[in-house]
Amino acid sequence: MPSATPPTFGTSNIPPADSTFAPAAASPELAKPELTKPELTTPAAATPELPTPDLNTPDLNKSHSATSRVQLPNRPNASIHSQPGLHQHGVEIQAFGTVRLFPLALAHDTRSYCCQRLNSLLADAQILNALYKKHHWLMRGPTFYPLHLLLDKLAGEQVALVDTIAERIQSLGGIAVGDPRHAAELTQIPRAPDGCEEVPAMLSRLLEAIELILTDARNAADKAAELGDHGTNDVIVSNIIRTAELHAWFLAEHLVNTPLARA
Repeated sequence: MPSATPPTFGTSNIPPADSTFAPAAASPELAKPELTKPELTTPAAATPELPTPDLNTPDLNKSHSATSRVQLPNRPNASIHSQPGLHQHGVEIQAFGTVRLFPLALAHDTRSYCCQRLNSLLADAQILNALYKKHHWLMRGPTFYPLHLLLDKLAGEQVALVDTIAERIQSLGGIAVGDPRHAAELTQIPRAPDGCEEVPAMLSRLLEAIELILTDARNAADKAAELGDHGTNDVIVSNIIRTAELHAWFLAEHLVNTPLARA
């Protein structure tokens, strides 16, 4: 039986004495991700898109905010905003003393004449209303309270009458006198003193103004009827004349010199 051959240890199996063992290459260490706290940044405010200026419209108020303008959908060149258009000026589109063409079955000359007569009455009505208020404020003496209230009541009725006359002029296509300074140029009622008169003089002044109005109104009513403007005739008779007659009665009774306590 063959004997087992003992293992031999050759020099090839023994490393040299001066040789060094290189350590096994270490597995590459995976770099840990650096956890950094994200910066919280505030997003920049969006800059509002300024509207394209409308070259046809002047900038009437440069202090208004651009954000008040809203773009209209499907209309890229149009926008609306809440800023009032201030300091606007225009041209006169109808001159005083002219009438427009309305389908009233009344001739142009008839409407023009009636507007002229009505404007004269309108100017007087406005001046009479101003005198009512003036004497209402300046009333004196023992009858102050009843006359103070009466003149205020008459002034209120006169305001309603002024509106009725003005609307009749407008319905005929004319222009109603509206500026008090213009009314003062057209009225036939004499100007009262700027100060305070005695009470009987105040009432007499009002009665004289009413009589001037009634004289003009009766003539204007007759002319309007002759021209076929029965609407104007009705306004003059039913409103101007009847109101003036009633006011004359109320005022004239305060000028009766009658005893208050003994006969």
